Amino acid sequence: MTYPDLSAVSAAVREVLDDKYRVREIGLKNSRQIIRHSANAIRSIHRGELDAAEALMEEAGALLAETNRALAAHPDILHAGFVGDASKEYAEARLTAALAAGEDLPLPGELGVLAAPYLNGLGEAVGEMRRRMLDLLRAGDLPAAEMTLDAMNTAHDLLADLDYPDGMTGGLRRTTDVARALIERSRSDLTTTVIQERLRRDLAGS
Repeated sequence: MTYPDLSAVSAAVREVLDDKYRVREIGLKNSRQIIRHSANAIRSIHRGELDAAEALMEEAGALLAETNRALAAHPDILHAGFVGDASKEYAEARLTAALAAGEDLPLPGELGVLAAPYLNGLGEAVGEMRRRMLDLLRAGDLPAAEMTLDAMNTAHDLLADLDYPDGMTGGLRRTTDVARALIERSRSDLTTTVIQERLRRDLAGS
């Protein structure tokens, strides 16, 4: 019995898989850096180090663009979990920066991020806004704290209005539920602080 010559098949599949493996490694490496830069950018935002935050987000955005280009011919890798996670973290950083500054939110296309990671990033940005609101309450800046809560509510209203299957949105429903719980806790914290401030002023004036 003679066996077929599979060398041509081997060469063909190896060419495809070698390239897929190469760009997958690029995606993994870049995704880890994107997540790290995005997390550090959010920390810088909370510390008021806006120039440092912007530099980190610029670097993360450049890495994400490089990843998207490298994986364009391999959509199965491009839409794998690690790229989506990195995209979500980058979106969260950009959206946190915009919400904290009271600016219009960048669109998904402007960030190079798909809709699902963008929306989940927005949901997680609500949590970062809770941290910001608590910092403002500790600093005694009630007007800014109220504006921050308003921004959180606006973001949540958008998320809650998007009634699509979780398979399409990357589990957005759970993210939205968490955001709602954080907003309710934040509203309670703000209300308590406002009442305490009124009592303090009343006692000071009596």
